[in-house]
Amino acid sequence: MSPLLQVTDLDVDFGGRPAVRGVGLTLERGEVLGLVGESGSGKSATALAVLGLLPGNAVVRGSVRLDGQELVGASDKQLTRIRGSRVSMVFQDPLSAFTPVYRIGDQVAEAVRAHQDVSREQALERAVELLDLVGIPEPALRARAFPHEFSGGMRQRAMIAMAMANDPDVILADEPTTALDVTIQAQVLDVLRTAQRETGAAMLLVSHDLGVIAGAADRVAVMHEGRVVESGTAVDVFTRPQEPYTKQLLAAVPRIDAPRAPQPPVGEQVLKVRGLTRTFPVLKGTAFKRRIGTVYAVDGVDLDIRRGEALALVGESGSGKSTTLFELLELARPEGGTIELFGQRLGGLSATETKALRRRVQIVFQDPMASLDPRMPVGDIVAEPLRTQGADRVTIGRRVPELLTQVGLDPAHAERFPHEFSGGQRQRIGIARALSVEPELLVLDEPVSALDVSVQAGVLKLLQRLKEELGLAYLFVSHDLSVVRNIADRVSVVYLGRTVEAGPVDEVFERPRHPYTQALLSAVPLPDPVRERQRQSARILLAGDPPSPTRRYDGCRFRGRCPLQAQLGEGDRERCGREVPVLDGDGAACHFPRVREVV
Repeated sequence: MSPLLQVTDLDVDFGGRPAVRGVGLTLERGEVLGLVGESGSGKSATALAVLGLLPGNAVVRGSVRLDGQELVGASDKQLTRIRGSRVSMVFQDPLSAFTPVYRIGDQVAEAVRAHQDVSREQALERAVELLDLVGIPEPALRARAFPHEFSGGMRQRAMIAMAMANDPDVILADEPTTALDVTIQAQVLDVLRTAQRETGAAMLLVSHDLGVIAGAADRVAVMHEGRVVESGTAVDVFTRPQEPYTKQLLAAVPRIDAPRAPQPPVGEQVLKVRGLTRTFPVLKGTAFKRRIGTVYAVDGVDLDIRRGEALALVGESGSGKSTTLFELLELARPEGGTIELFGQRLGGLSATETKALRRRVQIVFQDPMASLDPRMPVGDIVAEPLRTQGADRVTIGRRVPELLTQVGLDPAHAERFPHEFSGGQRQRIGIARALSVEPELLVLDEPVSALDVSVQAGVLKLLQRLKEELGLAYLFVSHDLSVVRNIADRVSVVYLGRTVEAGPVDEVFERPRHPYTQALLSAVPLPDPVRERQRQSARILLAGDPPSPTRRYDGCRFRGRCPLQAQLGEGDRERCGREVPVLDGDGAACHFPRVREVV
């Protein structure tokens, strides 16, 4: 019996630049094929070539057969009949894939009517059914919403609903969980499994996340520089890789269950935060704006960092992590609560004291390209903080080569501009710039989230070495808990602007006590097919998205998503709704903390 989808000798060129070279794949009915590789490996180009969705400058050669029908070179009319009916697509960015001026329900209904002879009313009914099936609350109401009114996770669910609309034979999912929080990622992956089960479709799952592939794929194909370098069952590829590139890729993946080396002793306290709050106005109007509400971005964050220690700040998008960072870096009196840096309470410091304090605290940004001036050579970028602090030419001339060498770059490249470096090298430049004034506390805002896994591993190793050599303290913000496990000594978990659990990283990750922490950790996929499938049955799937920060909540603000609520008696539930839980002696802000091993 021939495969449902067969790709043979596929080549894709963009203006003479090859992106896909001789790729061959097969997809059987009902199976999931995982396509993995780093940025630029040709994964997405391969998936888009199947449906003829590549841009006009792409030249496609080779063969793509769907149930024996050749798709390469097929007319637009032929492909239109296939798109959405026999083969559907779940795109990486659902916001750009939806039309912003049409309601979600109308767009799902349009996909139904494009291939089925039904009335508009019947198509809308089917759209509501599909939105309900993928877990969107109040589907009839939300069907009338526009794409911008949905969160990222809800938009991806709606995109999957559209892909299911005509019971396709094949679902192409191109990085469907990229840029989503780990809890929302777990929801989306669960919805994809539902979609495949309900439609009986085969799935080509494209992802750079090896944990996602390990938990979902039956077979795996590894791509590198436009070619498939290894393929086989998920168990074989992950546990017995044959190709050096596959081995290198798997070795570079940070794991949440990885053992950690003994950590050096820490010194005196460098940062103490108690009850930090920060609000922002919600304004309405154009010429004359008026305040109609308040965003409670940070509403009770507590932090402690000592010299030589890395503290990770984790939580979902909108939890207040980045706002907390920038409140610290303002070096001004906070709106509420207290901040002490190196024993000095912020607020009321003189200009001289503030300048001296600023030298001791530096930041490494998430996007190195956006944080480096494209018009300045790298040497000047690294020297800029030194000039700001009044360093002389001799000091600058000595320090810049030292710093570039320290972060693993060639000092001879100091005259080059940022666009002449790779993403990992640009992040090293950002680290060199932050180190130039010899800080004692380094604030790292998602420093490796935009990097491929092999590049990420190198930057993390560099940060670990610098911390040990220079005795630095780190405040490390990340949504990737596997990265946190590998670099942090202690962790602070925030939810809706408030600290809900804190403690040593091994203790919190192996025996979390707050149900939110337990859900976060259980949602992190492992790059191990056997263990990941075992963990899926015990995964904690949180309901919906985090609530809006524009409301003040009485009691525990997690209770609406808390899986423990159903197990509590009426009196205990009333307590959760009435009393705000505070961090207890063991580090969990929960009225009914329970230890749960998740790894």
